[in-house]
Amino acid sequence: MAWELTRRRFVRAINSKFIFDRVPLLHAIIFFIEMAIVARLVSRFNAYYDERPLLTMMVTNAVLGGIADTVAQTITSVRQRALRKPGGVGKDDSLALEIHELDSKNPLYDRDLIPASKALPPPFDFERLTRFMAYGFAMAPLQFKWFSFLSRAFPITKDSAFGPAMKRVAFDQLIFAPFGIACFFTAMTIAEGGGRRAVAHKLRDMYVPTLKANFVVWPAVQIVNFRLMPVQFQLPFVSTVGIAWTAYLSLTNASEEGPEANAAPRSPNIRLSD
Repeated sequence: MAWELTRRRFVRAINSKFIFDRVPLLHAIIFFIEMAIVARLVSRFNAYYDERPLLTMMVTNAVLGGIADTVAQTITSVRQRALRKPGGVGKDDSLALEIHELDSKNPLYDRDLIPASKALPPPFDFERLTRFMAYGFAMAPLQFKWFSFLSRAFPITKDSAFGPAMKRVAFDQLIFAPFGIACFFTAMTIAEGGGRRAVAHKLRDMYVPTLKANFVVWPAVQIVNFRLMPVQFQLPFVSTVGIAWTAYLSLTNASEEGPEANAAPRSPNIRLSD
């Protein structure tokens, strides 16, 4: 009991600290720890890949997924911090204004933005971070096998490069992308405690808009990926670009949890890049 009370006091104390009165200190600490892990992976990537290629991909995917969720949680926290200031978001707060513009496209509900505690934004959600990292870790083998299959099915040579690359992009976007998005929303909803009705609710509301956004972003990314990247760097490349994509998915999924969600079990967040 005493340990739990001490833990809660410590968490509350660290959640009350902000850098430049804007960026939550805990979020920043977690982000820098994740970046230190990435730096270590980058410095030894080839050696790790030669020894254990699949495990290297799984760990890399998990860490990059964690960074994406940390960025998403930080964006939400910065916006909430600005909203709590007297008068709301000020004209001189360029960062908060940019986030506000993002929210106008993916609006968050007051229930999510301003919970019971009016003094502070919600604390860092470690359970959500764990879900994102676990999803990236679990999906990496399937993504790894998929990229290996595309490399074998459509080999790129000096004499023939553009055609096979475009075929890889077409197969990836028409087959794996729709499947990956469905897996993401399904897995995250179940991980957050939702059942069959919650999964159906999430897919009904979020699947088509997310798939459309995917077709805007990922074909160009995958052209670069399949045309220029060696096979061992293809998954890390899309996962790195996917930091922004996954943050978008996290915010989009969170925004869907509005008052109407009360009619069904609570729904969730993510899809790492396809």
